[in-house]
Amino acid sequence: MTAGIVAGLVLLRLIAAAWTPLTFDEAYYWMWSKHLAGGYYDHPPMVAVVIRLGTMIGGDTQLGVRLVSVLLGLPMSWAVYRTAMLLFGGHRVASTATLLLNATMMAAAGTMIVTPDAPVLVASSFVLFTLAKVLDTGRGAWWPAVGAAVGAALLSKYTALFFGPAILIWLLLVPELRRWLWSPWPYLGGLVALAVFSPVILWNADHHWVSFIKQLGRARMEHFNPAFIAELIPTQIVFATPLVFILGVMGLYALLRRDDGPRAARTLINAIFWIITLYFAWHALHSRVEANWFAPVYPALAIAAAVAAHVSRWQPREQRTVNFCLRWAGPTGMMMFLALVLQANTGALSAYRRDATVRSIGVGFAQLATEIEAVRLRVGASCVLADDYGTTSWLVFYLPKGTCVTQRGQRIRWVNMPEPDPVALAGKLLFVGNPNAAELPELKASFGRIEKVAELSRKRGPLVIEPVELDLLEEPKGDVLDRSPPPELAEP
Repeated sequence: MTAGIVAGLVLLRLIAAAWTPLTFDEAYYWMWSKHLAGGYYDHPPMVAVVIRLGTMIGGDTQLGVRLVSVLLGLPMSWAVYRTAMLLFGGHRVASTATLLLNATMMAAAGTMIVTPDAPVLVASSFVLFTLAKVLDTGRGAWWPAVGAAVGAALLSKYTALFFGPAILIWLLLVPELRRWLWSPWPYLGGLVALAVFSPVILWNADHHWVSFIKQLGRARMEHFNPAFIAELIPTQIVFATPLVFILGVMGLYALLRRDDGPRAARTLINAIFWIITLYFAWHALHSRVEANWFAPVYPALAIAAAVAAHVSRWQPREQRTVNFCLRWAGPTGMMMFLALVLQANTGALSAYRRDATVRSIGVGFAQLATEIEAVRLRVGASCVLADDYGTTSWLVFYLPKGTCVTQRGQRIRWVNMPEPDPVALAGKLLFVGNPNAAELPELKASFGRIEKVAELSRKRGPLVIEPVELDLLEEPKGDVLDRSPPPELAEP
């Protein structure tokens, strides 16, 4: 029954993936997938590999881009099921953990919208599974598998670095596991993780460590600002869905303060969850923490929620809360997912007013691209320029294949890709930007002639998402591309 429900949820996500336009980040990662490399400016390469595999099957379509990401929900679910079974025993705990994870918006929307969070969520499930196998079998041969899972997580997102200290703390806190500290097996696992991650290290070494500097630079805490803490809990309630969040909190309390389950199992879930969570809580005292950054802890959270449902013993009032959450968590999660998909595509739930999804999801961009192409042909522009990576990526995806499109600045984002055709850049250029783009100092300094040729808009139903101005650029005063170094590499 569990397998059937998971398969049905995956099918639902595939339908939603085919219907929903790409986000600008997805279009950006799709461009990465056309030129696979050991690393990229923003993230490690796993998201590009996932998209490349999907488009090899489904083509350069919305479904093709997301296909493998959605299907990864199947091995993720298997790994969580097996982990819960190994750590706490029983089909009910394992089945509940699997279904509760799939009920979360982190898993549902997080695998439908393909970002680095999708593969890191799956890899994190296998980190837990392989560690559970180490605990269950006592065999050192499972440590290289742990290393491979951690390496895969690192290839997905740098957040996986926290698995190292979490595993070390687990071994230190459980007396019967300390023997592994004197065994070569965990260190062999570490070497496997390093080998899997090595393409990212080599790419960064060849590019002035720019990706490491960009992402690890977030850890610099210069100004104390606790206001961001207020965002953490509400966003995680939404991403976990309210009822799974309640069960998860109850389960984490039981695993931390009670003897609900074997000590080694309890400590493993606590170490994985709290090391990452406490870091981001500290981070939020200084700067914003995005809700999706917590993806690696969600398999552990789902297992903790299942422990609250089936292993812990509660007082009658608390038990009623558990029973209510367990009964309605799945339906609530599904309704939230369906509402998100409906709202993102139509805007109907907000009476067609603006909402949080309206800018990032490319609703209306296919029609806008058709209008832009008509203008490009009319004015005879040989290449299309944009000022941000999101618009650039959407244009490449939705304009006719082979159209010259490039971002004028931030060239580090495209370092793995061929340079635009110099012949195309030497002709008339069509700049896609916001109103009054002709007044931008950087454009006026770079081109002798700037002519506004069209005013368009991107819409979702009756809502104008954003106005778009098209300007014809001619008489360049040098290189039309801004090749300034990224801020991470700029001179202080």
